[in-house]
Amino acid sequence: MYDVVALGEILIDFTPAGLSENGNPLFEANPGGAPANVLACLAGLGRKTAFLGKVGADEFGRFLREVLASRGIATHGLVLEEAAQTTLAFVHLHEDGDRSFSFYRSPGADTLLRPEEVDRAQLTASIFHFGSLSLTHEPARSATLAALHWAKERGALISYDPNLRPPLWSSLAEAKRQILAVMDQADIVKISREELEFLTGSDSLAQGSAQLVREYGTSLLLVTLGKDGCFFRLGDLTGLVPGFPVQAVDATGAGDGFLGGMLHEILRRGKALEEWSLAELEASVRFANAIGALVVTRKGGIPAMPSLAEVQSFLAR
Repeated sequence: MYDVVALGEILIDFTPAGLSENGNPLFEANPGGAPANVLACLAGLGRKTAFLGKVGADEFGRFLREVLASRGIATHGLVLEEAAQTTLAFVHLHEDGDRSFSFYRSPGADTLLRPEEVDRAQLTASIFHFGSLSLTHEPARSATLAALHWAKERGALISYDPNLRPPLWSSLAEAKRQILAVMDQADIVKISREELEFLTGSDSLAQGSAQLVREYGTSLLLVTLGKDGCFFRLGDLTGLVPGFPVQAVDATGAGDGFLGGMLHEILRRGKALEEWSLAELEASVRFANAIGALVVTRKGGIPAMPSLAEVQSFLAR
Protein backbone atom coordinates (compact mmCIF):
# COMPACT_ATOMS: atom_id res chain seq x y z
CA MET A 1 0.00 0.00 0.00
CA TYR A 2 1.32 3.44 -0.94
CA ASP A 3 1.30 6.48 1.31
CA VAL A 4 0.36 8.83 -1.54
CA VAL A 5 -0.58 8.24 -5.18
CA ALA A 6 -0.88 11.24 -7.50
CA LEU A 7 -2.39 11.55 -10.96
CA GLY A 8 -1.79 14.34 -13.44
CA GLU A 9 0.89 16.13 -15.40
CA ILE A 10 4.62 15.60 -15.36
CA LEU A 11 6.49 17.84 -17.76
CA ILE A 12 9.69 19.66 -18.57
CA ASP A 13 10.13 23.10 -17.02
CA PHE A 14 12.69 25.01 -19.08
CA THR A 15 14.21 27.28 -16.44
CA PRO A 16 16.42 30.28 -17.29
CA ALA A 17 20.10 29.42 -16.96
CA GLY A 18 21.92 32.58 -17.95
CA LEU A 19 23.16 33.67 -21.39
CA SER A 20 25.19 31.97 -24.06
CA GLU A 21 28.44 33.35 -25.47
CA ASN A 22 26.31 35.05 -28.11
CA GLY A 23 24.15 36.72 -25.48
CA ASN A 24 21.14 34.46 -26.08
CA PRO A 25 19.01 33.10 -23.22
CA LEU A 26 19.89 29.59 -22.04
CA PHE A 27 17.31 27.25 -20.48
CA GLU A 28 17.83 24.20 -18.29
CA ALA A 29 15.45 21.26 -18.74
CA ASN A 30 14.11 20.68 -15.22
CA PRO A 31 11.60 17.91 -14.46
CA GLY A 32 8.39 19.29 -12.99
CA GLY A 33 4.60 19.29 -13.02
CA ALA A 34 2.61 19.97 -9.85
CA PRO A 35 1.49 16.40 -8.94
CA ALA A 36 4.97 15.03 -9.67
CA ASN A 37 6.53 17.78 -7.54
CA VAL A 38 4.29 16.81 -4.61
CA LEU A 39 5.40 13.18 -4.89
CA ALA A 40 9.07 14.17 -5.19
CA CYS A 41 8.73 16.11 -1.95
CA LEU A 42 7.07 13.19 -0.20
CA ALA A 43 9.66 10.74 -1.49
CA GLY A 44 12.39 12.99 -0.08
CA LEU A 45 10.61 12.83 3.27
CA GLY A 46 10.69 9.02 3.17
CA ARG A 47 7.16 8.32 1.92
CA LYS A 48 6.14 5.50 -0.44
CA THR A 49 4.62 7.06 -3.55
CA ALA A 50 3.36 6.26 -7.06
CA PHE A 51 2.60 8.40 -10.12
CA LEU A 52 -0.22 7.94 -12.62
CA GLY A 53 -0.12 9.84 -15.90
CA LYS A 54 1.14 9.99 -19.47
CA VAL A 55 4.20 11.38 -21.24
CA GLY A 56 5.32 11.27 -24.83
CA ALA A 57 7.32 8.32 -26.12
CA ASP A 58 10.16 10.77 -26.71
CA GLU A 59 13.45 11.63 -25.05
CA PHE A 60 11.76 13.98 -22.61
CA GLY A 61 9.20 11.36 -21.59
CA ARG A 62 11.84 8.70 -21.00
CA PHE A 63 13.92 11.22 -19.05
CA LEU A 64 10.95 12.01 -16.80
CA ARG A 65 10.32 8.33 -16.17
CA GLU A 66 13.95 7.93 -15.12
CA VAL A 67 13.70 10.95 -12.82
CA LEU A 68 10.68 9.50 -11.02
CA ALA A 69 12.36 6.12 -10.65
CA SER A 70 15.56 7.71 -9.34
CA ARG A 71 13.51 9.42 -6.64
CA GLY A 72 11.93 6.12 -5.61
CA ILE A 73 8.50 7.00 -7.06
CA ALA A 74 6.71 4.01 -8.60
CA THR A 75 6.21 4.40 -12.37
CA HIS A 76 4.05 1.36 -13.20
CA GLY A 77 1.18 3.75 -13.89
CA LEU A 78 3.15 6.07 -16.21
CA VAL A 79 2.06 5.55 -19.83
CA LEU A 80 4.16 6.48 -22.87
CA GLU A 81 2.13 8.00 -25.72
CA GLU A 82 3.24 7.61 -29.35
CA ALA A 83 0.73 10.08 -30.81
CA ALA A 84 1.75 13.19 -28.82
CA GLN A 85 4.83 14.71 -27.26
CA THR A 86 5.67 15.42 -23.64
CA THR A 87 4.28 18.74 -22.41
CA LEU A 88 6.84 21.56 -22.11
CA ALA A 89 6.70 24.76 -20.07
CA PHE A 90 9.13 27.67 -20.37
CA VAL A 91 9.51 29.42 -17.02
CA HIS A 92 10.01 33.18 -16.96
CA LEU A 93 11.52 34.35 -13.68
CA HIS A 94 10.82 37.82 -12.27
CA GLU A 95 12.96 39.94 -9.98
CA ASP A 96 10.80 39.13 -6.95
CA GLY A 97 11.37 35.39 -7.42
CA ASP A 98 7.89 34.82 -8.84
CA ARG A 99 7.38 33.33 -12.30
CA SER A 100 5.10 33.01 -15.31
CA PHE A 101 4.84 30.21 -17.89
CA SER A 102 4.65 29.62 -21.63
CA PHE A 103 3.17 26.17 -22.30
CA TYR A 104 3.63 23.84 -25.28
CA ARG A 105 0.71 21.44 -24.92
CA SER A 106 -1.31 21.22 -28.19
CA PRO A 107 -1.97 18.52 -27.26
CA GLY A 108 0.46 17.37 -24.61
CA ALA A 109 0.67 13.67 -23.92
CA ASP A 110 -0.64 14.22 -20.37
CA THR A 111 -4.03 15.36 -21.74
CA LEU A 112 -4.49 12.06 -23.59
CA LEU A 113 -4.58 9.70 -20.60
CA ARG A 114 -7.68 7.50 -20.98
CA PRO A 115 -9.72 5.97 -18.11
CA GLU A 116 -8.83 2.44 -19.21
CA GLU A 117 -5.13 3.34 -18.97
CA VAL A 118 -5.34 4.22 -15.28
CA ASP A 119 -3.66 1.41 -13.35
CA ARG A 120 -6.22 0.62 -10.66
CA ALA A 121 -3.71 -1.55 -8.82
CA GLN A 122 -1.76 1.62 -8.02
CA LEU A 123 -4.74 3.28 -6.34
CA THR A 124 -4.39 1.52 -3.01
CA ALA A 125 -3.08 4.42 -0.97
CA SER A 126 -3.72 6.39 2.20
CA ILE A 127 -4.00 9.60 0.15
CA PHE A 128 -4.92 10.23 -3.49
CA HIS A 129 -3.76 13.58 -4.89
CA PHE A 130 -4.70 15.33 -8.10
CA GLY A 131 -4.80 18.83 -9.56
CA SER A 132 -7.04 20.80 -11.86
CA LEU A 133 -4.69 20.73 -14.88
CA SER A 134 -5.72 17.17 -15.66
CA LEU A 135 -9.30 18.49 -15.99
CA THR A 136 -8.58 20.92 -18.86
CA HIS A 137 -9.09 18.41 -21.70
CA GLU A 138 -10.62 15.06 -22.52
CA PRO A 139 -9.86 12.20 -22.18
CA ALA A 140 -7.62 13.12 -19.21
CA ARG A 141 -10.60 14.69 -17.43
CA SER A 142 -12.55 11.44 -17.55
CA ALA A 143 -9.46 9.49 -16.47
CA THR A 144 -9.02 11.81 -13.48
CA LEU A 145 -12.65 11.51 -12.43
CA ALA A 146 -12.51 7.73 -12.75
CA ALA A 147 -9.36 7.51 -10.63
CA LEU A 148 -10.89 9.85 -8.06
CA HIS A 149 -13.96 7.60 -7.85
CA TRP A 150 -11.88 4.43 -7.48
CA ALA A 151 -9.62 5.99 -4.83
CA LYS A 152 -12.60 7.14 -2.77
CA GLU A 153 -14.12 3.65 -3.04
CA ARG A 154 -10.94 2.31 -1.43
CA GLY A 155 -11.16 4.80 1.43
CA ALA A 156 -8.34 7.17 0.48
CA LEU A 157 -8.19 10.74 1.74
CA ILE A 158 -8.48 13.06 -1.25
CA SER A 159 -6.02 15.92 -1.76
CA TYR A 160 -6.76 18.54 -4.43
CA ASP A 161 -4.80 21.43 -5.93
CA PRO A 162 -6.99 23.89 -7.92
CA ASN A 163 -3.93 25.01 -9.84
CA LEU A 164 -5.06 27.90 -12.07
CA ARG A 165 -3.05 28.32 -15.28
CA PRO A 166 -5.29 30.49 -17.53
CA PRO A 167 -3.45 29.75 -20.83
CA LEU A 168 -4.35 26.06 -20.50
CA TRP A 169 -8.12 26.64 -20.35
CA SER A 170 -10.49 27.57 -23.16
CA SER A 171 -11.82 30.37 -20.93
CA LEU A 172 -11.72 31.50 -17.32
CA ALA A 173 -15.42 30.69 -17.00
CA GLU A 174 -14.73 27.09 -18.03
CA ALA A 175 -11.77 26.94 -15.65
CA LYS A 176 -13.92 28.03 -12.73
CA ARG A 177 -16.69 25.59 -13.64
CA GLN A 178 -14.42 22.58 -13.93
CA ILE A 179 -12.30 23.44 -10.88
CA LEU A 180 -15.36 23.78 -8.64
CA ALA A 181 -17.08 20.71 -10.10
CA VAL A 182 -14.82 18.38 -8.08
CA MET A 183 -14.26 20.56 -5.01
CA ASP A 184 -16.83 18.63 -2.96
CA GLN A 185 -14.83 15.42 -3.48
CA ALA A 186 -11.74 16.71 -1.68
CA ASP A 187 -10.81 16.37 1.98
CA ILE A 188 -7.69 18.55 1.69
CA VAL A 189 -7.47 21.56 -0.63
CA LYS A 190 -4.34 23.65 -1.19
CA ILE A 191 -5.07 26.94 -2.92
CA SER A 192 -3.27 30.23 -3.47
CA ARG A 193 -4.69 33.58 -2.37
CA GLU A 194 -5.23 34.54 -6.04
CA GLU A 195 -7.05 31.28 -6.75
CA LEU A 196 -9.24 31.74 -3.67
CA GLU A 197 -10.30 35.17 -4.90
CA PHE A 198 -10.88 33.82 -8.43
CA LEU A 199 -13.16 31.05 -7.17
CA THR A 200 -15.08 32.98 -4.50
CA GLY A 201 -14.94 36.61 -5.60
CA SER A 202 -13.72 37.57 -2.12
CA ASP A 203 -10.34 39.06 -1.28
CA SER A 204 -10.84 38.21 2.40
CA LEU A 205 -9.03 35.08 3.58
CA ALA A 206 -11.57 34.49 6.33
CA GLN A 207 -14.67 35.07 4.21
CA GLY A 208 -13.40 33.34 1.06
CA SER A 209 -12.22 30.25 2.93
CA ALA A 210 -15.45 30.07 4.93
CA GLN A 211 -17.43 30.26 1.69
CA LEU A 212 -15.54 27.36 0.10
CA VAL A 213 -15.84 25.17 3.18
CA ARG A 214 -19.53 25.98 3.59
CA GLU A 215 -20.39 25.28 -0.06
CA TYR A 216 -18.16 22.25 -0.68
CA GLY A 217 -17.50 20.69 2.72
CA THR A 218 -13.69 20.67 2.56
CA SER A 219 -12.18 19.38 5.81
CA LEU A 220 -8.81 21.15 5.61
CA LEU A 221 -8.35 24.26 3.47
CA LEU A 222 -4.83 25.65 3.07
CA VAL A 223 -4.37 29.08 1.47
CA THR A 224 -0.74 29.65 0.54
CA LEU A 225 0.47 33.26 0.73
CA GLY A 226 3.99 33.03 -0.71
CA LYS A 227 6.56 34.65 1.58
CA ASP A 228 3.80 35.53 4.05
CA GLY A 229 3.11 31.89 4.93
CA CYS A 230 -0.21 30.08 4.99
CA PHE A 231 -3.76 30.68 6.21
CA PHE A 232 -5.63 27.53 7.26
CA ARG A 233 -9.18 26.54 8.08
CA LEU A 234 -10.05 23.23 9.72
CA GLY A 235 -13.54 23.19 11.13
CA ASP A 236 -13.64 26.02 13.68
CA LEU A 237 -9.85 26.28 13.71
CA THR A 238 -8.34 29.08 11.66
CA GLY A 239 -5.05 30.89 11.70
CA LEU A 240 -2.10 32.23 9.77
CA VAL A 241 1.37 30.74 10.16
CA PRO A 242 4.09 33.14 8.91
CA GLY A 243 6.61 32.08 6.30
CA PHE A 244 10.40 32.08 6.62
CA PRO A 245 12.51 34.94 5.21
CA VAL A 246 14.80 33.56 2.49
CA GLN A 247 16.42 34.84 -0.70
CA ALA A 248 14.02 33.66 -3.40
CA VAL A 249 15.54 32.37 -6.63
CA ASP A 250 12.66 30.48 -8.27
CA ALA A 251 9.16 29.98 -6.84
CA THR A 252 8.45 26.99 -9.10
CA GLY A 253 7.22 24.08 -6.99
CA ALA A 254 7.05 25.98 -3.69
CA GLY A 255 3.33 25.36 -3.22
CA ASP A 256 3.79 21.73 -4.24
CA GLY A 257 6.57 21.29 -1.70
CA PHE A 258 4.36 22.92 0.93
CA LEU A 259 1.54 20.51 0.14
CA GLY A 260 3.89 17.54 0.19
CA GLY A 261 4.96 18.61 3.66
CA MET A 262 1.36 18.83 4.85
CA LEU A 263 0.50 15.39 3.46
CA HIS A 264 3.58 14.01 5.21
CA GLU A 265 2.38 15.52 8.48
CA ILE A 266 -1.12 14.11 8.01
CA LEU A 267 0.39 10.65 7.53
CA ARG A 268 2.79 11.08 10.44
CA ARG A 269 0.11 12.10 12.91
CA GLY A 270 -2.05 9.17 11.84
CA LYS A 271 -5.41 10.44 13.01
CA ALA A 272 -8.52 11.99 11.53
CA LEU A 273 -8.23 15.67 10.63
CA GLU A 274 -11.20 16.44 12.86
CA GLU A 275 -9.14 15.28 15.87
CA TRP A 276 -6.26 17.72 15.33
CA SER A 277 -5.60 20.43 17.87
CA LEU A 278 -4.74 24.01 16.95
CA ALA A 279 -1.17 23.49 18.15
CA GLU A 280 -0.75 20.39 15.97
CA LEU A 281 -2.11 22.21 12.97
CA GLU A 282 0.16 25.22 13.47
CA ALA A 283 3.22 23.00 13.89
CA SER A 284 2.43 21.05 10.73
CA VAL A 285 1.87 24.20 8.68
CA ARG A 286 5.17 25.58 9.99
CA PHE A 287 6.91 22.37 8.83
CA ALA A 288 5.30 22.71 5.39
CA ASN A 289 6.23 26.41 5.23
CA ALA A 290 9.85 25.44 5.82
CA ILE A 291 9.77 23.18 2.78
CA GLY A 292 8.26 25.93 0.65
CA ALA A 293 10.99 28.31 1.83
CA LEU A 294 13.74 25.84 0.93
CA VAL A 295 12.25 25.21 -2.51
CA VAL A 296 12.28 28.89 -3.54
CA THR A 297 16.02 29.09 -2.85
CA ARG A 298 16.65 26.59 -5.66
CA LYS A 299 15.75 26.34 -9.33
CA GLY A 300 13.34 23.84 -10.80
CA GLY A 301 10.44 21.81 -9.46
CA ILE A 302 11.46 18.22 -8.69
CA PRO A 303 15.19 19.05 -8.28
CA ALA A 304 14.36 21.70 -5.65
CA MET A 305 12.61 19.33 -3.23
CA PRO A 306 14.56 18.92 0.03
CA SER A 307 15.26 15.84 2.11
CA LEU A 308 13.81 15.37 5.58
CA ALA A 309 17.25 16.02 7.07
CA GLU A 310 17.49 19.34 5.22
CA VAL A 311 14.07 20.42 6.49
CA GLN A 312 14.92 19.47 10.06
CA SER A 313 18.23 21.34 9.86
CA PHE A 314 16.49 24.42 8.45
CA LEU A 315 13.91 24.40 11.26
CA ALA A 316 16.63 23.92 13.89
CA ARG A 317 18.35 27.06 12.63
